[in-house]
Amino acid sequence: MNAVDLFLLGRTLMKIGEEAMPTEGIGPQTTSVRTVLIVVSDVRGHPETSVSEIVARTGLPQSAVSGAVARLREAGAVVTEPDARDRRRTVIRHAPQISERVAAARSAPVEDALAAALGGADAGAVAEVTALLEALAARLGPDALTRLKP
Repeated sequence: MNAVDLFLLGRTLMKIGEEAMPTEGIGPQTTSVRTVLIVVSDVRGHPETSVSEIVARTGLPQSAVSGAVARLREAGAVVTEPDARDRRRTVIRHAPQISERVAAARSAPVEDALAAALGGADAGAVAEVTALLEALAARLGPDALTRLKP
């Protein structure tokens, strides 16, 4: 494994995750699932933040971050309100309750998408890969990004 292999594996895993994400009933969207997940991950790491701060940390365009925040607000994943100290700034926080949409996304199974990515592999192979991914996720969760150099 080298840096290129790791990067390409990460890209493949992101695409499989996007394929597994439920999209029923949300209609056409202006932002990608990937962008929304990057933004929600950033909000998780920075519980009281703003669009401009997310832009600075993620490198995403402001329009993409604004669209993702709007999508997350509609899904009930985040709440926004004017900053009490600076009324020009809007504060973004995780919603206090988990919405039905967020619960559906968090509980979405990955086995069908993994099976497709594995070329129609049998249930045993899918279970093996799922177990490996669970072990990897336990060691390299979203908080691992905070330990990388800025």
